[in-house]
Amino acid sequence: MRLSASVGAASAMLLVGTSTAVSATIAGYPVFTGQALRYALAAAILLAVVRHQRLPRVRLTSRDVLLLIALAATGLAGFNIFLVEATRHAGPAMIGSVVGAVPLVLALIGPLMQRRRPAPRTVGAALVVALGAAVAAGLGSGSLTGLLLSLGALAGEVAFSLLAVPLLPKLGPLRVAAYPAALSVPMLLAAGLVLDGTDSLRLPTPGQAAAFGYLGAIVTAAAFFLWYDALRRLGADRAGLFAGLVPVGALLTAVALGLGEAGPADVTGALLVAAGVVVGVRRPKRASEEHTISEGQRVSRPSVGHGGDHHMRDTRRGYPSAGAAPVVPARPAEHTAVRQALASAGH
Repeated sequence: MRLSASVGAASAMLLVGTSTAVSATIAGYPVFTGQALRYALAAAILLAVVRHQRLPRVRLTSRDVLLLIALAATGLAGFNIFLVEATRHAGPAMIGSVVGAVPLVLALIGPLMQRRRPAPRTVGAALVVALGAAVAAGLGSGSLTGLLLSLGALAGEVAFSLLAVPLLPKLGPLRVAAYPAALSVPMLLAAGLVLDGTDSLRLPTPGQAAAFGYLGAIVTAAAFFLWYDALRRLGADRAGLFAGLVPVGALLTAVALGLGEAGPADVTGALLVAAGVVVGVRRPKRASEEHTISEGQRVSRPSVGHGGDHHMRDTRRGYPSAGAAPVVPARPAEHTAVRQALASAGH
């Protein structure tokens, strides 16, 4: 049974939020090496699934390769580097508030990339979601350097989704999740050597290995796939709303495991995020009818020739054609979860 796009996006971000529960077990391990291990495991799992499903081979063009490298360098490696450095100049609350603006940025830039105007309803909902994330995290304080580094992390989080948009129709969510994860591993190892020296290269303890196993298999492999699948079906602007659920997932996990309590700000922030997501994802009745009609026209009257055959193949696999509105991660926006883990690590 296939999950709806909204359920998939929500599940992805809630899973990312659960990573706060394992932060204590990896606090003493080098951050960049740990992220490299995590992405390496995730890439291995995703590539194994690709092979098991016997998906058709896809020939990568030079443009595809450049986009994949850029996605790995900015959305994965770059995001982590900026995030780690930001924790040295700003508090977790400030970083979370800045990176929590992801829904708003995607609501504005996503449609512009498709040469259409941002929907006022979606932009308004994104503002509510960003406000909810800021209320839950607290505005915090920090230096100008910390703010700039936090903005760099925000840019990486946005790139994690937007750079995937042109790749998803051709490669599908499994490959788009797997390839950048694999490409980011040497980048993160190199960053660890440059910033932390040779001390960054050491084996994890059994407890740390178990934590990285969870992060790689669940928070990365599963969540990345769910996110990219939802991204290509909802579009960057509407999918981006669900990024606000990361702190909600962290809160629910902490309460469920007895690691913390939900305060008034947490509850208020969670309610604002939920309200923004509900309002932003719902289509107005008229827009829904027009969308349904246009979808029916595309299916009943495919174009003839190679392009039409390609569209029919994509439709049967569940992938939209290149002309369809792409669906956009918050790596994964993993901002709140990873941020808390890094903060506890003393970086």
